[in-house]
Amino acid sequence: MPLTATFVKQTKKIGRHGDGRNSHGLALIVRRRADGSLSKTWTQRIAIKGRRTNLGLGIYPLVSLAAARAQATENAQVARDGGDPRHIDKAPTFKEAAERVIELHRDGWSDGGRSEKQWRSSLNTYAHRLNDKPVTEVTGADVLAVLTPIWNTKPETARRLRGRISAVMKWAIAEGHRIDNPAGDAVAAALPRHTTRPQHHRALPHSQVGAALAAVDASSATPSVKHAMVFLTITACRSGEVRGARWSEIDLSEKVWTIPASRTKTGMQHRVPLSTRAIEVLNEAREDLGDDGFVFPSPTGKVLSDNTLSKLFRGLNLDGTPHGMRAAFRSWCSDMGQPRELAEAALGHVVRGVEAAYARSDMLERRRPMMQEWSDYLQST
Repeated sequence: MPLTATFVKQTKKIGRHGDGRNSHGLALIVRRRADGSLSKTWTQRIAIKGRRTNLGLGIYPLVSLAAARAQATENAQVARDGGDPRHIDKAPTFKEAAERVIELHRDGWSDGGRSEKQWRSSLNTYAHRLNDKPVTEVTGADVLAVLTPIWNTKPETARRLRGRISAVMKWAIAEGHRIDNPAGDAVAAALPRHTTRPQHHRALPHSQVGAALAAVDASSATPSVKHAMVFLTITACRSGEVRGARWSEIDLSEKVWTIPASRTKTGMQHRVPLSTRAIEVLNEAREDLGDDGFVFPSPTGKVLSDNTLSKLFRGLNLDGTPHGMRAAFRSWCSDMGQPRELAEAALGHVVRGVEAAYARSDMLERRRPMMQEWSDYLQST
């Protein structure tokens, strides 16, 4: 029996559902994803130059039943004439597909290009053997050959790399170039399980942070770098948020720094109450650097590079990282009995689950005394 639009939309039956006798091998494949949801993809079983082949025709509902039938008919006509329908619209290479995936994600990345740089670096360094392969020809064996050499020696890098390859393959499925993901569950099952715990950013004990800031102040770093490091620490904000801070985001009269949603990791606006010391740092920065554009500009007037603050830590032999200052703040909150919800809000973390439906306030004024206490603590230690 031919498929119907209603059946395609409503069916939850796992398996292959053919489109009847005269469908040129068209079928709907229904699978269950790891999260329990269903995926529906179109496939066509067809003879191309005497060889039986499965062609991916895209994902439902992006590709409707009518569109899948039209494509299947066109493919059958090309194959009947001795052609290869896979080469009518040439499938992109893995490198070309990766570029398109990066383009799709670029606007959603709010870290000043860091994610894009990491994507390109890992793919170019470890997955370059896939670059010239059409996405239709990438196999699980190819992915294993990329991941196996670093799976145990660089587990976190390998895990992220597999996720990026998988994202490229999922794009290929959505575009109708293939029906399976060679970086999916089969590859995961073939690789040994990682038993090592993920490495977190090194963080100084909060009792040593004040002394570290004193070392920063006494260093030969530029005023912009010094001010940025102190401001990052006393506000407990992310490096990218501080380095990209603009004077237009600062309200000195209200003592509030408003980070727009486009610049936060969560994609949500984050308001930061400014302590007395934070205001002092801003005034010092304005005297040293002006109050137009970036608050902590590079020597060329652009955003400080991601490595600048990390380099300062290394140069001073501080056993931590700029991001680790957020961990120091969080540890201080726990040790001092600060309310958990205030600490998490100060870090700009998103409340999830049922709790999110009720947590509508950012508790700005409740956070203000806590951030003042943190600032005072740093100046006293």
